Amino acid sequence: MLRNSVTRNLISRALRLGFKYGERVPAALYKMSSSAPLSFKSDPVTVAALKLGRLNHVAIATPNLQEATMMYRDILGANVSNAEDLPDHGVTTVFVDLGNTKIELLHPLGNKSPIQNFLDKNKAGGIHHICIEVDNIYAAVESLKSSGKIRVLDPKPKIGAHGKPVVFLHPKDCGGVLLELEQA
Repeated sequence: MLRNSVTRNLISRALRLGFKYGERVPAALYKMSSSAPLSFKSDPVTVAALKLGRLNHVAIATPNLQEATMMYRDILGANVSNAEDLPDHGVTTVFVDLGNTKIELLHPLGNKSPIQNFLDKNKAGGIHHICIEVDNIYAAVESLKSSGKIRVLDPKPKIGAHGKPVVFLHPKDCGGVLLELEQA
């Protein structure tokens, strides 16, 4: 079977690290973005501090919060929360309960909303970020900062929509995905 050079390099790297041929290799072993500052290697300190938990929500930016809320509630039959303004984050949110996780509908609030910037580029809206829970957000932030491998967008956690501390990680360091970490 022919393999491209990236696959051959990944296989040889995994074998050098003690993995057996055919064994699953953690995604952290390969560089996720060409613009990432450093290639990823398994770092026990960072891994222990992060302890990624469950998917908390997928956030979708929408130009019309009422229409999006009605679609999930009235057409798809989901339970939805009331709209909540979060001035510190420049958004209005509505949560759609899916049982095992949630969808967070995001709408711009104020002139400096990051969601408005997103909607200016994506007129119909779309997936903005995903949120994953961590056991200790403060330890996770310190570990990420000291590793220098993934940039944290905020110098310290802010209180998010669930009343818990959150931080965002730079999408260029996370495979093109804006990640939000939330205290479990």
